[in-house]
Amino acid sequence: MVPFLVVPLLVGTGARASAPPSGATATGYGGAVASVDPTATAAGLEVLRHGGNAVDAALAVAATLGVTEPFSSGIGGGGFFVYYDARTGRVSTLDGRETAPRSMGETAFVNPATGQPYAFQEARVSGLSAGVPGSLATWDAAARRWGTRPLSSALGPAAKVARDGFTVDATFNQQVSDNAAAFAQFDPTAKLYLPGGAPPAVGTTMRNPDLAATYDLVARRGIDAFYGGEIGRDIVTTVQRPPLAASPSRPWQYQIRPGGMTVSDLRAYDVRSPAPTHMTYRGYDVYGMATPSSGGSTVGEALNILERSDLRGLDKTQALHRYLEASALAFADRNRYVGDGTPRPVLDSLLTDGFAGERACQIDPAAALSKPVLPGVPDGHYATCSSATGGAAPDKGQSTTNLTVADRWGNVVEYTLTIEQIGGNGIVVPGRGFLLNNELTDFNFTPTQGTAPDPNLPAPGKRPRSSMAPTIVLQHGRPFLAVGSPGGSTIITTVLQILVNRLDLGMTLPEAVAAPRASQRNTASVTAEPAFISSAEGQALAGLHHTFTPMAEIGAATAIEFLPHGRLLACAEPVRRGSGSAGTVH
Repeated sequence: MVPFLVVPLLVGTGARASAPPSGATATGYGGAVASVDPTATAAGLEVLRHGGNAVDAALAVAATLGVTEPFSSGIGGGGFFVYYDARTGRVSTLDGRETAPRSMGETAFVNPATGQPYAFQEARVSGLSAGVPGSLATWDAAARRWGTRPLSSALGPAAKVARDGFTVDATFNQQVSDNAAAFAQFDPTAKLYLPGGAPPAVGTTMRNPDLAATYDLVARRGIDAFYGGEIGRDIVTTVQRPPLAASPSRPWQYQIRPGGMTVSDLRAYDVRSPAPTHMTYRGYDVYGMATPSSGGSTVGEALNILERSDLRGLDKTQALHRYLEASALAFADRNRYVGDGTPRPVLDSLLTDGFAGERACQIDPAAALSKPVLPGVPDGHYATCSSATGGAAPDKGQSTTNLTVADRWGNVVEYTLTIEQIGGNGIVVPGRGFLLNNELTDFNFTPTQGTAPDPNLPAPGKRPRSSMAPTIVLQHGRPFLAVGSPGGSTIITTVLQILVNRLDLGMTLPEAVAAPRASQRNTASVTAEPAFISSAEGQALAGLHHTFTPMAEIGAATAIEFLPHGRLLACAEPVRRGSGSAGTVH
């Protein structure tokens, strides 16, 4: 396929570096970047200005986010990378999800002394929760497969940011404050993020020379330095013998447990390339991430359910009612069927029109279903409807980051990456400058599906189920929209709600991203932002027996829309998570 973006020749416009983008929305030509951080967005735009493609730029953004957004991303974590290739017209994916060590069994998060599952924070702040990181391997695979530059070119500028420093903002300060008790338990974490016993003050300069040196080492020696080399040995030592502070400045109520990761686990890590999930919605082709992510299948199933309703012809209350109900039904099926190792025919069956039709007929326009609802049976026989209740609670995950990049040739990257909880497992690898993930707490600690098999229990070498939902939408075979978000299990509903807002409810992309959010994940109460609850639609939905639990913010999305004549609309959050940053080359 011939690249479809035609970029006007801008006479007299040079490829000069510029200040970091200051806004959450930008429209222009020549490529675009949206992320949560202006320094990271600027790094990506600089790559695009100097001839790099979307993959080159995305890796520069990701590496920089590992410096400036270290509590949500970094080389101690993993993620899912979705790529549209303008030359072939194909969407491909990389699964860089963290992996359980070979020593991990099904009862890993059950206290052998009591027979009860560990409290979440006890499991999280430990070596036990750390999975084998996948981010560096993902970056290397993307660079080799689709990039025009080696990974070292992305690591160099990020290392400079780590060495020279960046300005601490209110979000960074608050995230350290929220994790101060956990961070205080470990000498290297406290030294880096609690200097003098307190979080770095807003407006001060934050430097991380250890991370700069780590990036430099990987740039020189390749990712083998991490996957089994000297960095890897330090990771394993940290997991097996957490670097506890002799006299923590803050109390911690739990025993800090070691994990079983080995150098062999690191050496065995592989980046997978599963076929993306795919479904059609009102003439658009929607591509997402397959297992171990549940994002692609759950967003896709919910859209299939919603396609049975003319949302544009309904009032907004009824459209949102169906959005919430479709989310609950899709989450019931996610919890029952989706995990690492779900057979592809089962995953694909969740995205069939017949199954969606059977699920959609349970929606009552006059009242919300009693939650949680039972999962359906995607067996190919969809003649009748059933009404039932039951199910499982959503995942506990909370923090991630997302970036969206397009280049002048029409290539697109949608990439969601994470270390799981804000602050990961709380442990900075000594001398290396990065936090480890607590991704393994995304496993279910104990069975959740009654007598049915639970697809998300721990197992040796298994990857925990994720809610990350990087999504690329094509129209007539060409990109129309790319979107993703952080937010644990609310990622799925955030992406879904933005798609509904944009494709069905007549909102522009900035309006679709900024609109108040609500998340129904098959629970008795809908988690919703205060502005959603207090809106006229929120009050009307309460009259349909939806109940609400407030959450200050849900998600922190980034997106790019492809406008006529080669223009690009890049969009990040105007307010959430301290606001995001979007920019275009011209």
